[in-house]
Amino acid sequence: MANEPPLQASLWHATAAPAPATQPFVGDRTADVAIVGAGFTGCSAALHLAEKGVNVTVLEAEQIGWGGSGRNAGLVNAGMWLDPSEVIRLLGPVYGPRILDALDAAPELVDRLAKRHDMACDIVPKGVIRGAHNHKALGGLIEHARQWRERGANVEVYDRTAFAKLTGSNHYVGGIVDHRSFSIQPLSYARGLARAAIAAGANLHEGARVTAVESANGKWRLKTAAGVLTADKMIMATNAYSDGLWPGMRETIIPIGCYMYATEPLSENVRQSILPGKRALYDAQPSMVFARYDRDYRLIVGSLGYLPSGEMVSPRSWAQRTLRYLFPQLGEQTFSHAWAGTIGFTSDHLPRIYEPAPGVHMVLGYNGRGIGPGTYWGKTLADRVLGMPASDFALPVSPVKAAPFRGLRSRFYETAFSAYRLRSLFQ
Repeated sequence: MANEPPLQASLWHATAAPAPATQPFVGDRTADVAIVGAGFTGCSAALHLAEKGVNVTVLEAEQIGWGGSGRNAGLVNAGMWLDPSEVIRLLGPVYGPRILDALDAAPELVDRLAKRHDMACDIVPKGVIRGAHNHKALGGLIEHARQWRERGANVEVYDRTAFAKLTGSNHYVGGIVDHRSFSIQPLSYARGLARAAIAAGANLHEGARVTAVESANGKWRLKTAAGVLTADKMIMATNAYSDGLWPGMRETIIPIGCYMYATEPLSENVRQSILPGKRALYDAQPSMVFARYDRDYRLIVGSLGYLPSGEMVSPRSWAQRTLRYLFPQLGEQTFSHAWAGTIGFTSDHLPRIYEPAPGVHMVLGYNGRGIGPGTYWGKTLADRVLGMPASDFALPVSPVKAAPFRGLRSRFYETAFSAYRLRSLFQ
């Protein structure tokens, strides 16, 4: 995608568990199910299908976890950005509670799969912290927590003093801790899903970009530069990295950047006062600043948006200043890695599920919460392929329709995020 350094520039690539061995895709092959994309959704679908004895083949254009799955902040959050009441208002009394219950349990699904398949993905089960940058935001977080607690979730509210002790930062007026959520090494998790899928019998091929899809005799033919895969059914699992492979699919989401920087490992005496307990932090600002540790206590800081080369203000200056106002006790830091990725937003912050032709299945638009939802939807699409009726989905099937004012929205978000970066430098 535009404005993205290669995945190899990221800390996750430098510290990830080894990828499973794969073979090139060559010649004419057949499968019961073809999956395009080896991120969280594609690998989860492949794993759950292969465990049921389905002949499944995954075609990945680049590498396992190349897209957002290997580039994100690694926060496995429960639920969605929206309050439960707003979800029910938008989706109604049937689908609203369904999707809330499904994504409430998504972190547990991630944790269960990681443990069952012995994935070395650095889970930190401490609860994820969300900070309020002003009193209006705090009121919103308190209401968010109240609604989830009414549904049985373990979400705590902290005042300014308690929140400062929890995080080591005096920047926030309070916040919440969602004990359903945790942090993870996202690329290691994506590779772990892929490894488990292969062990269960799935075929997975990297460097196998699908260049065309066509229907023939009731089956689907997926063409690559080196061969053709013919399958009864197809799952498109490309989310924010969708191209023109299926007409209109790319236009249904709004691409948003997400970038981050990692310091060198912090000394023990420094990290005792910064995010003690290794809890991950993000805030309630529209551009969302986040901070967390990796397994070696490198401090990762980032936000939404892209950092194009030649920007008026140095990106590293932004990272230094952000750490300075979040954690003034930290001092100047050296950054070892910098990377970015793309998130697929939707106009209402709800995912979309599509079935644009018989035997074709797609879910996309995770709105920055891809780890839990991606895993969940991969499993759900596997269930659908195995015969689950569409009426059992946690969301209604939608027509493939372009996001309203997609280009304008994308430019608006990027302009707003850039303005925030500039403003934050002078706080």
